[in-house]
Amino acid sequence: MKIYQLLTLFLMCATLPLSAQDLKIYVSDAENFSANSGTIIQYDIDGTNPQDFIVDELSWPQDIVFLPNTNEVIISNLNSGRITKYNAVDGTYINDFATVAGGPTRMKIGPDGLLYVIQWSTTDNKVLRYELDGTFVDEFTDIGVPRSIGIDWDAGGNLYISSFGSGTVTSFDTSGNSTGIFVDNSELSGPTNIYFDDDGNLQVFDWNDGDVEQYDSTGAYIDTFITDVSQVEGVDFLPNGNIILGHGNDSSVKEYLPDGTFVGELISSGLGGLDQPNAVILFDRSTLGLEENEKVTSQIVSPSVGTVFNLLEAAKNRFDTIQIFNTSGRLIDTLSPKQQQWSGLRVTEGTYLVVGMSQGRKTTQKIVVKK
Repeated sequence: MKIYQLLTLFLMCATLPLSAQDLKIYVSDAENFSANSGTIIQYDIDGTNPQDFIVDELSWPQDIVFLPNTNEVIISNLNSGRITKYNAVDGTYINDFATVAGGPTRMKIGPDGLLYVIQWSTTDNKVLRYELDGTFVDEFTDIGVPRSIGIDWDAGGNLYISSFGSGTVTSFDTSGNSTGIFVDNSELSGPTNIYFDDDGNLQVFDWNDGDVEQYDSTGAYIDTFITDVSQVEGVDFLPNGNIILGHGNDSSVKEYLPDGTFVGELISSGLGGLDQPNAVILFDRSTLGLEENEKVTSQIVSPSVGTVFNLLEAAKNRFDTIQIFNTSGRLIDTLSPKQQQWSGLRVTEGTYLVVGMSQGRKTTQKIVVKK
Protein backbone atom coordinates (compact mmCIF):
# COMPACT_ATOMS: atom_id res chain seq x y z
CA MET A 1 0.00 0.00 0.00
CA LYS A 2 1.12 3.53 -0.66
CA ILE A 3 -1.22 5.25 1.84
CA TYR A 4 0.58 7.45 4.32
CA GLN A 5 -1.48 7.00 7.47
CA LEU A 6 -0.85 6.01 11.04
CA LEU A 7 -3.41 3.22 11.26
CA THR A 8 -1.44 0.86 9.05
CA LEU A 9 1.69 1.44 11.10
CA PHE A 10 -0.11 0.78 14.36
CA LEU A 11 -1.58 -2.46 13.09
CA MET A 12 1.92 -3.60 12.23
CA CYS A 13 3.16 -2.58 15.68
CA ALA A 14 0.64 -5.00 17.20
CA THR A 15 2.85 -7.92 16.10
CA LEU A 16 6.04 -6.47 17.59
CA PRO A 17 7.42 -6.87 21.12
CA LEU A 18 6.81 -3.84 23.31
CA SER A 19 9.48 -4.47 25.93
CA ALA A 20 11.80 -1.82 24.50
CA GLN A 21 9.08 0.76 24.12
CA ASP A 22 7.96 3.49 26.49
CA LEU A 23 4.62 4.44 25.00
CA LYS A 24 2.82 7.48 26.38
CA ILE A 25 -0.40 9.23 25.41
CA TYR A 26 -0.26 12.99 24.83
CA VAL A 27 -3.40 15.11 24.75
CA SER A 28 -3.58 18.77 23.77
CA ASP A 29 -6.11 20.38 26.11
CA ALA A 30 -7.68 23.49 24.58
CA GLU A 31 -9.25 24.30 27.97
CA ASN A 32 -11.56 27.31 27.36
CA PHE A 33 -10.35 28.05 23.78
CA SER A 34 -8.98 31.43 24.85
CA ALA A 35 -5.66 33.11 24.12
CA ASN A 36 -2.65 32.11 26.21
CA SER A 37 -4.32 29.00 27.58
CA GLY A 38 -3.93 25.28 27.10
CA THR A 39 -1.85 22.34 28.29
CA ILE A 40 -0.22 19.27 26.80
CA ILE A 41 -0.91 16.42 29.23
CA GLN A 42 1.06 13.16 29.29
CA TYR A 43 -0.57 9.87 30.38
CA ASP A 44 0.71 6.32 30.69
CA ILE A 45 -0.44 3.91 27.98
CA ASP A 46 -3.25 2.67 30.25
CA GLY A 47 -4.61 6.20 30.66
CA THR A 48 -3.32 6.78 34.19
CA ASN A 49 -0.59 8.92 35.81
CA PRO A 50 -1.37 12.33 34.26
CA GLN A 51 1.50 14.83 34.10
CA ASP A 52 1.56 18.39 32.74
CA PHE A 53 4.13 17.99 29.96
CA ILE A 54 3.95 21.43 28.28
CA VAL A 55 2.38 24.57 29.74
CA ASP A 56 4.42 27.44 28.24
CA GLU A 57 3.73 29.49 25.09
CA LEU A 58 0.42 27.74 24.32
CA SER A 59 -2.66 29.43 22.92
CA TRP A 60 -5.50 27.04 22.04
CA PRO A 61 -3.12 24.16 21.22
CA GLN A 62 -4.17 21.98 18.32
CA ASP A 63 -1.86 19.25 17.06
CA ILE A 64 1.24 17.51 18.43
CA VAL A 65 4.08 16.24 16.22
CA PHE A 66 7.18 14.64 17.72
CA LEU A 67 10.50 14.92 15.86
CA PRO A 68 12.50 12.11 17.49
CA ASN A 69 15.55 12.56 15.30
CA THR A 70 16.17 15.94 16.97
CA ASN A 71 14.55 15.27 20.39
CA GLU A 72 11.92 17.93 19.68
CA VAL A 73 8.15 18.22 19.64
CA ILE A 74 6.11 20.92 17.91
CA ILE A 75 2.64 22.22 18.80
CA SER A 76 0.27 24.16 16.53
CA ASN A 77 -1.50 27.04 18.31
CA LEU A 78 -4.64 28.42 16.69
CA ASN A 79 -5.05 31.66 18.63
CA SER A 80 -1.44 32.85 18.38
CA GLY A 81 -0.79 31.60 14.83
CA ARG A 82 2.44 29.99 16.03
CA ILE A 83 3.90 26.52 15.83
CA THR A 84 5.98 26.31 18.99
CA LYS A 85 8.94 23.97 19.49
CA TYR A 86 9.92 22.19 22.71
CA ASN A 87 12.45 19.75 24.08
CA ALA A 88 10.71 16.40 23.66
CA VAL A 89 12.39 14.97 26.76
CA ASP A 90 11.16 17.47 29.36
CA GLY A 91 8.76 19.80 27.48
CA THR A 92 10.92 22.92 27.84
CA TYR A 93 10.15 25.66 25.31
CA ILE A 94 12.94 26.16 22.74
CA ASN A 95 11.63 28.66 20.17
CA ASP A 96 9.03 29.07 17.46
CA PHE A 97 9.13 26.54 14.63
CA ALA A 98 6.99 28.72 12.33
CA THR A 99 4.38 31.48 12.23
CA VAL A 100 1.23 30.65 10.28
CA ALA A 101 -0.93 33.60 9.23
CA GLY A 102 -4.12 31.58 8.79
CA GLY A 103 -4.00 29.88 12.19
CA PRO A 104 -2.49 26.36 12.21
CA THR A 105 -4.72 23.42 13.11
CA ARG A 106 -3.69 19.88 12.07
CA MET A 107 -0.11 18.97 11.15
CA LYS A 108 1.21 15.75 9.63
CA ILE A 109 4.45 14.55 8.12
CA GLY A 110 3.65 13.59 4.54
CA PRO A 111 4.92 10.89 2.18
CA ASP A 112 7.70 13.24 1.05
CA GLY A 113 9.02 13.71 4.59
CA LEU A 114 7.81 17.31 4.78
CA LEU A 115 5.50 18.74 7.43
CA TYR A 116 2.04 19.61 6.10
CA VAL A 117 0.14 22.32 7.98
CA ILE A 118 -3.50 23.27 7.41
CA GLN A 119 -5.11 26.59 8.36
CA TRP A 120 -8.35 27.72 10.01
CA SER A 121 -8.73 31.07 8.22
CA THR A 122 -11.57 31.67 5.76
CA THR A 123 -9.21 33.55 3.43
CA ASP A 124 -5.62 32.43 4.06
CA ASN A 125 -6.04 28.66 3.96
CA LYS A 126 -3.88 26.80 1.46
CA VAL A 127 -1.97 23.77 2.71
CA LEU A 128 1.57 24.74 3.73
CA ARG A 129 4.72 22.61 3.66
CA TYR A 130 7.81 22.92 5.83
CA GLU A 131 11.13 21.16 6.23
CA LEU A 132 11.38 19.50 9.63
CA ASP A 133 13.73 22.26 10.79
CA GLY A 134 10.99 24.87 10.23
CA THR A 135 12.15 26.11 6.82
CA PHE A 136 9.14 27.12 4.73
CA VAL A 137 8.86 25.17 1.46
CA ASP A 138 5.67 26.27 -0.31
CA GLU A 139 1.92 26.56 -0.49
CA PHE A 140 1.24 23.03 -1.68
CA THR A 141 -2.39 23.27 -2.82
CA ASP A 142 -3.69 25.37 -5.67
CA ILE A 143 -6.77 26.42 -3.69
CA GLY A 144 -7.51 26.90 -0.02
CA VAL A 145 -9.98 25.09 2.21
CA PRO A 146 -11.69 27.38 4.74
CA ARG A 147 -11.79 26.17 8.34
CA SER A 148 -9.37 23.32 7.54
CA ILE A 149 -9.29 20.87 10.43
CA GLY A 150 -8.54 17.34 9.14
CA ILE A 151 -5.83 15.94 6.84
CA ASP A 152 -4.86 12.55 5.44
CA TRP A 153 -3.66 10.74 2.29
CA ASP A 154 -5.17 7.81 0.40
CA ALA A 155 -3.38 4.77 -1.05
CA GLY A 156 -2.41 6.72 -4.15
CA GLY A 157 -0.84 9.59 -2.22
CA ASN A 158 -3.75 11.96 -2.90
CA LEU A 159 -4.43 14.52 -0.19
CA TYR A 160 -7.75 15.12 1.61
CA ILE A 161 -8.71 18.12 3.74
CA SER A 162 -11.89 18.51 5.79
CA SER A 163 -13.66 21.85 6.28
CA PHE A 164 -15.52 22.43 9.53
CA GLY A 165 -17.28 25.47 8.08
CA SER A 166 -18.59 23.95 4.85
CA GLY A 167 -19.09 20.42 6.16
CA THR A 168 -17.13 18.88 3.30
CA VAL A 169 -13.91 17.04 2.45
CA THR A 170 -11.88 18.33 -0.53
CA SER A 171 -9.42 16.14 -2.44
CA PHE A 172 -6.13 17.06 -4.13
CA ASP A 173 -3.84 15.09 -6.42
CA THR A 174 -0.21 14.32 -5.62
CA SER A 175 0.85 17.69 -7.05
CA GLY A 176 -1.59 19.66 -4.88
CA ASN A 177 -4.17 20.37 -7.58
CA SER A 178 -7.77 20.29 -6.41
CA THR A 179 -9.86 17.40 -7.73
CA GLY A 180 -13.08 18.68 -6.19
CA ILE A 181 -15.37 17.90 -3.28
CA PHE A 182 -14.82 14.28 -2.25
CA VAL A 183 -17.45 14.24 0.52
CA ASP A 184 -20.37 16.68 0.54
CA ASN A 185 -22.33 17.94 3.53
CA SER A 186 -25.29 15.56 3.22
CA GLU A 187 -24.28 13.67 6.38
CA LEU A 188 -21.94 16.21 7.97
CA SER A 189 -22.54 19.38 9.95
CA GLY A 190 -19.12 20.02 11.50
CA PRO A 191 -16.34 17.66 10.39
CA THR A 192 -13.02 17.75 12.22
CA ASN A 193 -10.43 15.00 11.93
CA ILE A 194 -10.27 12.40 9.17
CA TYR A 195 -8.32 9.22 8.46
CA PHE A 196 -8.26 6.41 5.92
CA ASP A 197 -8.56 2.94 7.44
CA ASP A 198 -6.79 -0.19 6.26
CA ASP A 199 -9.62 -1.00 3.84
CA GLY A 200 -9.33 2.37 2.11
CA ASN A 201 -12.47 3.78 3.71
CA LEU A 202 -12.46 7.38 4.92
CA GLN A 203 -13.58 8.03 8.49
CA VAL A 204 -14.84 11.57 9.10
CA PHE A 205 -15.41 12.92 12.61
CA ASP A 206 -18.41 15.18 13.11
CA TRP A 207 -17.98 17.51 16.08
CA ASN A 208 -21.53 18.86 15.94
CA ASP A 209 -23.42 15.61 15.33
CA GLY A 210 -21.24 13.59 17.71
CA ASP A 211 -20.41 10.66 15.46
CA VAL A 212 -17.90 9.23 13.01
CA GLU A 213 -19.19 8.80 9.46
CA GLN A 214 -17.68 6.29 7.03
CA TYR A 215 -17.19 6.71 3.27
CA ASP A 216 -15.73 4.36 0.67
CA SER A 217 -12.76 5.06 -1.59
CA THR A 218 -14.98 6.89 -4.09
CA GLY A 219 -16.53 9.19 -1.48
CA ALA A 220 -19.83 7.30 -1.36
CA TYR A 221 -21.47 7.22 2.06
CA ILE A 222 -21.40 3.84 3.82
CA ASP A 223 -22.79 4.29 7.32
CA THR A 224 -22.24 5.79 10.75
CA PHE A 225 -19.14 4.08 12.14
CA ILE A 226 -19.18 5.31 15.77
CA THR A 227 -21.96 7.13 17.66
CA ASP A 228 -22.17 9.15 20.89
CA VAL A 229 -18.82 10.94 20.53
CA SER A 230 -19.81 14.55 21.14
CA GLN A 231 -17.14 17.12 20.19
CA VAL A 232 -14.86 14.45 18.73
CA GLU A 233 -11.52 15.46 17.22
CA GLY A 234 -8.36 13.73 18.47
CA VAL A 235 -7.58 10.19 17.33
CA ASP A 236 -4.78 7.67 17.47
CA PHE A 237 -4.36 3.91 17.55
CA LEU A 238 -3.09 1.55 20.24
CA PRO A 239 -0.54 -1.13 19.31
CA ASN A 240 -3.34 -3.73 19.28
CA GLY A 241 -5.18 -1.74 16.60
CA ASN A 242 -7.84 -0.28 18.90
CA ILE A 243 -8.94 3.29 18.23
CA ILE A 244 -8.77 6.01 20.88
CA LEU A 245 -10.87 9.16 20.51
CA GLY A 246 -10.96 12.41 22.46
CA HIS A 247 -14.45 13.35 23.71
CA GLY A 248 -14.72 17.09 24.25
CA ASN A 249 -18.18 17.02 25.76
CA ASP A 250 -17.19 14.95 28.79
CA SER A 251 -13.43 15.67 28.86
CA SER A 252 -12.31 12.09 28.30
CA VAL A 253 -10.55 9.73 25.89
CA LYS A 254 -12.42 6.54 24.99
CA GLU A 255 -11.31 3.29 23.37
CA TYR A 256 -12.95 1.36 20.52
CA LEU A 257 -12.29 -1.87 18.67
CA PRO A 258 -11.16 -1.56 15.02
CA ASP A 259 -14.77 -2.23 13.97
CA GLY A 260 -16.01 0.74 16.02
CA THR A 261 -17.35 -1.24 19.00
CA PHE A 262 -17.04 0.70 22.25
CA VAL A 263 -14.53 -0.80 24.72
CA GLY A 264 -14.47 1.70 27.56
CA GLU A 265 -13.02 4.89 28.95
CA LEU A 266 -9.23 4.96 28.61
CA ILE A 267 -8.65 8.40 30.16
CA SER A 268 -11.44 9.14 32.60
CA SER A 269 -13.36 12.38 32.52
CA GLY A 270 -11.31 15.31 33.78
CA LEU A 271 -8.31 13.20 34.82
CA GLY A 272 -5.25 15.39 35.23
CA GLY A 273 -7.39 18.50 34.74
CA LEU A 274 -8.37 17.50 31.19
CA ASP A 275 -11.07 19.84 29.95
CA GLN A 276 -11.27 19.98 26.14
CA PRO A 277 -9.19 17.25 24.43
CA ASN A 278 -8.01 18.17 20.95
CA ALA A 279 -5.10 16.09 19.60
CA VAL A 280 -4.62 12.59 21.05
CA ILE A 281 -1.18 11.19 20.20
CA LEU A 282 0.77 8.07 21.13
CA PHE A 283 4.55 8.40 21.22
CA ASP A 284 7.38 6.06 22.13
CA ARG A 285 9.69 7.92 24.51
CA SER A 286 12.37 5.25 24.25
CA THR A 287 13.41 6.99 21.02
CA LEU A 288 14.42 10.05 23.06
CA GLY A 289 16.87 10.89 25.80
CA LEU A 290 20.32 11.21 24.27
CA GLU A 291 22.06 14.56 24.25
CA GLU A 292 22.76 16.10 20.87
CA ASN A 293 26.52 15.63 21.21
CA GLU A 294 25.96 11.90 21.78
CA LYS A 295 24.13 11.46 18.51
CA VAL A 296 25.95 10.23 15.47
CA THR A 297 24.50 10.21 11.97
CA SER A 298 26.05 7.71 9.56
CA GLN A 299 25.13 4.95 7.15
CA ILE A 300 23.59 1.75 8.48
CA VAL A 301 21.82 0.53 5.35
CA SER A 302 22.18 1.06 1.62
CA PRO A 303 20.59 2.50 -0.45
CA SER A 304 18.83 5.33 1.38
CA VAL A 305 15.88 5.50 -1.06
CA GLY A 306 13.90 2.54 -2.39
CA THR A 307 12.06 -0.52 -1.09
CA VAL A 308 14.84 -2.96 -0.17
CA PHE A 309 17.62 -1.77 2.15
CA ASN A 310 20.79 -3.83 2.66
CA LEU A 311 22.38 -3.84 6.11
CA LEU A 312 26.02 -2.90 5.89
CA GLU A 313 28.35 -5.51 7.38
CA ALA A 314 30.15 -2.90 9.48
CA ALA A 315 26.84 -1.76 10.97
CA LYS A 316 25.82 -5.31 11.90
CA ASN A 317 29.12 -5.78 13.71
CA ARG A 318 28.96 -2.41 15.44
CA PHE A 319 25.45 -2.23 16.89
CA ASP A 320 23.72 -4.22 19.61
CA THR A 321 20.29 -3.42 18.17
CA ILE A 322 19.03 -1.96 14.89
CA GLN A 323 15.41 -0.77 14.72
CA ILE A 324 13.16 1.01 12.22
CA PHE A 325 10.95 3.88 13.41
CA ASN A 326 8.49 6.13 11.62
CA THR A 327 8.88 9.89 11.92
CA SER A 328 6.50 9.97 14.88
CA GLY A 329 8.88 7.75 16.83
CA ARG A 330 6.79 4.59 16.64
CA LEU A 331 8.66 1.31 16.35
CA ILE A 332 8.05 -0.37 12.99
CA ASP A 333 10.53 -3.25 13.03
CA THR A 334 13.46 -4.71 14.95
CA LEU A 335 16.16 -6.31 12.83
CA SER A 336 17.86 -9.56 13.83
CA PRO A 337 21.68 -9.83 13.96
CA LYS A 338 21.62 -12.31 11.06
CA GLN A 339 19.34 -10.22 8.88
CA GLN A 340 20.86 -9.16 5.56
CA GLN A 341 18.25 -6.64 4.41
CA TRP A 342 15.04 -4.90 5.38
CA SER A 343 12.08 -4.64 3.02
CA GLY A 344 9.84 -1.58 2.98
CA LEU A 345 7.21 -3.23 0.78
CA ARG A 346 4.81 -3.81 3.68
CA VAL A 347 4.89 -0.23 4.95
CA THR A 348 3.58 2.96 3.44
CA GLU A 349 5.76 5.26 1.39
CA GLY A 350 7.52 7.98 3.34
CA THR A 351 10.45 8.78 5.59
CA TYR A 352 11.70 6.37 8.25
CA LEU A 353 14.57 6.33 10.73
CA VAL A 354 17.03 3.46 11.05
CA VAL A 355 18.42 3.60 14.58
CA GLY A 356 21.45 1.63 15.73
CA MET A 357 22.25 1.42 19.45
CA SER A 358 25.57 0.42 21.00
CA GLN A 359 26.53 0.97 24.65
CA GLY A 360 24.08 3.83 25.08
CA ARG A 361 25.09 5.64 21.90
CA LYS A 362 22.64 6.20 19.10
CA THR A 363 23.33 6.33 15.38
CA THR A 364 20.49 7.47 13.13
CA GLN A 365 20.06 7.21 9.37
CA LYS A 366 17.11 8.68 7.50
CA ILE A 367 15.72 6.51 4.69
CA VAL A 368 12.84 7.01 2.26
CA VAL A 369 10.57 4.15 1.25
CA LYS A 370 9.55 4.83 -2.34
CA LYS A 371 7.72 2.16 -4.35
